Amino acid sequence: MWTSFSASRIGPAALRGALAACLVLVVGFVACGSKDRQDAPSSPGLQASGPKIQFKGRIVLQSDMDGDNEIYLLTADGLKKLTDNAWNDEFPKWSPDGSKIAFMANPNGSYELFVMGADGNGLKPLGPRDGRTRSRIGFAGLAWSPDGTTIAFTVEKKRGPFRSYQTWAVDVASGRMEKFLPWFDGQIASPNFSPASPLVVVTGKKTIGWGVALADQDARKAVFISDDGGACRPHFAPDGRTVAYVSHAADGKGDIWLMDPDGANKRRLTERDGTYDYFPGWSPDGTRIVFCSNAESQYPYEGSWALWIVDVATKGATLLFDSPGRDVFPDWHE
Repeated sequence: MWTSFSASRIGPAALRGALAACLVLVVGFVACGSKDRQDAPSSPGLQASGPKIQFKGRIVLQSDMDGDNEIYLLTADGLKKLTDNAWNDEFPKWSPDGSKIAFMANPNGSYELFVMGADGNGLKPLGPRDGRTRSRIGFAGLAWSPDGTTIAFTVEKKRGPFRSYQTWAVDVASGRMEKFLPWFDGQIASPNFSPASPLVVVTGKKTIGWGVALADQDARKAVFISDDGGACRPHFAPDGRTVAYVSHAADGKGDIWLMDPDGANKRRLTERDGTYDYFPGWSPDGTRIVFCSNAESQYPYEGSWALWIVDVATKGATLLFDSPGRDVFPDWHE
């Protein structure tokens, strides 16, 4: 099953499909939402009272409803602001036990990794303070290892109009940082761990565009499992048997799709040709997926983004939350 990850393995048919679906990805990580931050819309503050529908558990998200990006907690009881400052707090992710939240913030101008408690208290920076993290621009792609000891995160480097991406792993206890999957042949971003195996799904750079790749940490091998160059943002289901991801294959904009970890049994979950559907996150019981949607732009800092929930069995999609700002990057826990 396993083959070495290499751009040379992409066949002519795959290249033609990737070119048609995602030509705009040649230079940057466009399909997965990478773009310089735009001015946030003005907002009178915390106006949204809570979810439009009932749900179980806790969802952390990023929103600029107060004028800059902050981290919020959404539950059936309402909305709580977890960070409140003059800089950007972005890309929140729950720890496996639900006691902590990792996120990126730029209090000194460039992004660093932080961890705080589930209630927003106990904030601390994570990783070296010698400039290695600050020299890079943070990008969505945080992931906790299943045992909660490691966080993998993606960083972006810009050189003129060009961008490159690297993914690093930091030990939560010591702050020691090292390159994640150092044997991987090519750029990777947005990692996500299987809950009970050495498998990891990532967004990998192909000759043209990006695709979803499955990596085996023990075997030190990886293979692309998506069909087109416009696939990104993979996320394992809680039982590890299904991968949700974003694909441009159906409408050229972006939908939530599902597939088996080996790439088999691909099926479209959100069938909404008029919208950009991105950033999937599974419910704790694996029956629903929270995602972000808007009809204006694929970039998370453009358009009017809101949170939706889609039922995996029926494909029914329902609006969950819509503030005056852009509500993106949700992560769901018990």
